[in-house]
Amino acid sequence: MTLLNSLLTRIFAALLLLSAATWIQADTFATDDERNTMQVFNLASPSVVYVTNETLVRDRRTLRLHAVPKGAGSGFIWDDEGHIVTNFHVIEGARQVTITLQDRSEWPAQLVGSAAEKDLAVLKIDAPRERLKPLVIGTSSKLAVGRKVLAIGNPFGLDTTLTTGVVSALGREIEAANNRTIRNVIQTDAAINPGNSGGPLLDSQARLIGVNTAIYSPSGASVGIGFAIPVDTVKKIVPELIHHGRLVRPIIGIESAPDQWSNRYGFEGVAVLRIAPGLPAEKAGLRGIHRTQGGGWQLGDVIVEVEQQPIRSYDDLLNALEKHSAGDQITLGILRDGTIRYTSIRLAAPE
Repeated sequence: MTLLNSLLTRIFAALLLLSAATWIQADTFATDDERNTMQVFNLASPSVVYVTNETLVRDRRTLRLHAVPKGAGSGFIWDDEGHIVTNFHVIEGARQVTITLQDRSEWPAQLVGSAAEKDLAVLKIDAPRERLKPLVIGTSSKLAVGRKVLAIGNPFGLDTTLTTGVVSALGREIEAANNRTIRNVIQTDAAINPGNSGGPLLDSQARLIGVNTAIYSPSGASVGIGFAIPVDTVKKIVPELIHHGRLVRPIIGIESAPDQWSNRYGFEGVAVLRIAPGLPAEKAGLRGIHRTQGGGWQLGDVIVEVEQQPIRSYDDLLNALEKHSAGDQITLGILRDGTIRYTSIRLAAPE
């Protein structure tokens, strides 16, 4: 019996060695690129979360309100204080949001701040710090077409799914939920499907370089054209959402006319409708529409440039102002009475 046990032990040990050797041999067949992909996934996937939201609906028979699932998406851990970054459209209209970590634990989330015009939102959960593994934040300023990228998310509710691809183009523009233009967007062929929204786009060193936000597809499924908000934009906006709950944009103190006016009167730019008293525009001498001696109305100033950047619409103006802070001195190009004039103006903080 002892001899039999010894023989069985040796056979078992040999099988273990054979199994380990087979695994090692199989792993050696992986290319350097495949090993890098696996390393990035292992490093980053604990930081990716599943975001589900619920809304209230009223039962037609009983008239009682009850919560029903409204949608789902992805997000990622920003810091060890429990802040979660995702897309605005993932949590838009939600009554309750739940975050599921990789260990399957679920945590109710509170909305900290949102910026619909950038399709970004910050949530917060009260999870223990040891369960929170923030992503390493990279940079998007040095990206080039052809660079390898990886996306991790929860497409169609399938948690922690990895797709890979390259940077297909840079400097794209997409439309946000409130019809604002999001600029300098990254285009990628890494598969982005419904549910990937809000998840991270990573480089080959597992650093965050973008937030997956949209796909271009008539069918609603990935066709190789996905978009991500660059991390350099995210790094500016997320701290503002954490501290202020909204995007803080400096102001010049005007009420602008609708963009349709430019078509009606044959000009490009932002027409000044009214000037707010005591704010920079008034101090700089800008003029809104005003009555003529004959009792009619005359067009006032039209903003056509900000720091030599052409302004063709109100969206252009807002995007130009977002590059600056309150207290900055900027130069406006103003069309007045058919002539472009330049004036210096100091931006003010919003009230």
